[in-house]
Amino acid sequence: MRVDIVTKEYPPEIYGGAGVHVTELVTALRASIEVRVHAFGEERDEPDTSSYTVPVELQEANPAIQTLGVDLEIVGDVAGADVVHSHTWYANFAGHLASLLHGIPHVVTAHSLEPLRPWKAEQLGGGYAVSSYIEQTAYEHAAAVVAVSEGMRRDILRSYPALDPAKVRVIYNGIDVDAWHPRSDPALLERFGIDPDRPSVVFVGRITRQKGLPYFLRAAALLPPEVQVVLCAGVPDTPQILAEVEGLVRDLQQTRDGVVWIDEFLPRPDLCAILTSATTFVCPSIYEPLGIVNLEAMACGAAVVGTATGGIPEVVVDGVTGRLVPIDQVQDGTGTPTDPDRFVADLASTLTEVVSDPERARAYGQAGRERAATEFSWQAIADATEALYREVAQASR
Repeated sequence: MRVDIVTKEYPPEIYGGAGVHVTELVTALRASIEVRVHAFGEERDEPDTSSYTVPVELQEANPAIQTLGVDLEIVGDVAGADVVHSHTWYANFAGHLASLLHGIPHVVTAHSLEPLRPWKAEQLGGGYAVSSYIEQTAYEHAAAVVAVSEGMRRDILRSYPALDPAKVRVIYNGIDVDAWHPRSDPALLERFGIDPDRPSVVFVGRITRQKGLPYFLRAAALLPPEVQVVLCAGVPDTPQILAEVEGLVRDLQQTRDGVVWIDEFLPRPDLCAILTSATTFVCPSIYEPLGIVNLEAMACGAAVVGTATGGIPEVVVDGVTGRLVPIDQVQDGTGTPTDPDRFVADLASTLTEVVSDPERARAYGQAGRERAATEFSWQAIADATEALYREVAQASR
């Protein structure tokens, strides 16, 4: 069997969970089947991996149209595959057209959903209508749609009611606990100004509406004064949200010390060291299909405080591997808390509870690493994905 995977993110150009997912999935799948990767970006030297850049003629076009231009470059190269598998709307158009052109089944993995990210209009303008159309078309015509959590499956069926529920399968994201593990590096912490003797709350993620960073920064102002706030945050979606976050960080730094903002890309060993040093990791997302970043923190032995939304409760076991923060959300697709002040206060209260009891936090972290290792291995995920490939390939014959 030959499976062609289409993705926007692939090493070395990874900026989110979807890229991590594709990278680990490809590695695990290649142990048993032929996998060819078609990735956006500059040329890569990995075997069976092709790269595609925006056509020169579209350099000044809306980003959504640039994406479609890349997709069209990919379609012809999928010839000969038994299955095409696309990840995120960026790749869905290529997968859909390749399915039509070559007469092969198209599998889609849902890492997020355009109807539940209306703030993308800030980034894409009218291109958001294009991305939404592409995603809906691909999902409704796919042979199978993979949801990375039960919460994501519910969101898919609510967003696309015309989709046959039998086509939507849950296969979780995973984590490599050999690569993500507790790591001590006092020199690294000192370089970034992190005091290992003070309690700390660590955030890792892109600066985007769905990650809820502004809510966390407001909650951070309510934490005990001895608590450090460590932000590993970069790749802003828009200048507007970057400006908002910069303003909130400035305000925070004026009222407390120990506020560290690392906006550079950090290699995995450095992130492991920072996560290992954390009293707790925080995931304040208002939209999160699963959250690989939570698994990364758990694998490094960090307690996790996460919002009780999306797939997060399927990863973080409340009172066992960390704590969940309740949230009541507006049902307009934005995920906005109905009472933002209450959500901020609850987030601050839960974080304070965890950082004030370091012994319990360590117990959460130990249980989290064990759960990550036993419940979210990439080999199990690859086996389930390969079985789905064989099922849709057989059905298409």
